[in-house]
Amino acid sequence: MDAAQTIRDSIADVHAMRLHRRGDPALGDAVHRVKALQARRFRGTYADLMVSPSFGPVTRFFLDELYSDADYTERDQQFGRIAGTLQTVFPQPVVATAVALAVLHAQTEGLDQDMGRAWVGTAPATDPQDAAAGYVTAWRQVGQRHAREQQLQRVLAMGTDLARLTRTPGLRMMLRMMRGPAHAAGMGALQQFLEAGFDTFGQLARQRGEVDRFLRTIEQREAALIASLFDGDPVACGTQLALTLGQAR
Repeated sequence: MDAAQTIRDSIADVHAMRLHRRGDPALGDAVHRVKALQARRFRGTYADLMVSPSFGPVTRFFLDELYSDADYTERDQQFGRIAGTLQTVFPQPVVATAVALAVLHAQTEGLDQDMGRAWVGTAPATDPQDAAAGYVTAWRQVGQRHAREQQLQRVLAMGTDLARLTRTPGLRMMLRMMRGPAHAAGMGALQQFLEAGFDTFGQLARQRGEVDRFLRTIEQREAALIASLFDGDPVACGTQLALTLGQAR
């Protein structure tokens, strides 16, 4: 399957899930709560990195673009519209990153929707302990351990790809020159993602070994969380998650 079709299929899957939630407000609300909690959890897990002069920008990029509860509808619509011309506008390494982003986005949306289904009918929890306990229960009900581990590996690969792009001679200048044409072609959101990723990882890549250090930190903490959510004592896991939510900034 070529890049354009992969992007179209991924975005179509996401669009279908969004349409389904519009027709099921209870599910839509539950998915929104899941996404909001996950974004808050990320801020808590990486509160130390968020305030780091070295890691702060790239951590916020991960939060905003990969772990956020933001509405990506505009970016998705652009992906769907320009999938066929993407390969003629951007260089191949950039196209590969765009494809990986679309696939990761579809997988994440699917897992979030499954979590939402597990939360439908439960009252919104204002207490972090209650919210965390409900999240642990929903996580174990959904299962899909392989998908969770694959999702993490795709996030890490996205970071590796963006760091590799910063080492491509002339690519930053090319992205800057493409800003006007990209917006004119309806690819402004994609352009923004690429430039933000390029700049944040480029800044970090100038410090020897720091990209690897950042990605190792993400891998270690996320893998530990996944293992705890699947295998840990549910009460202890919920308590730790509640503490993490309380550390969110």
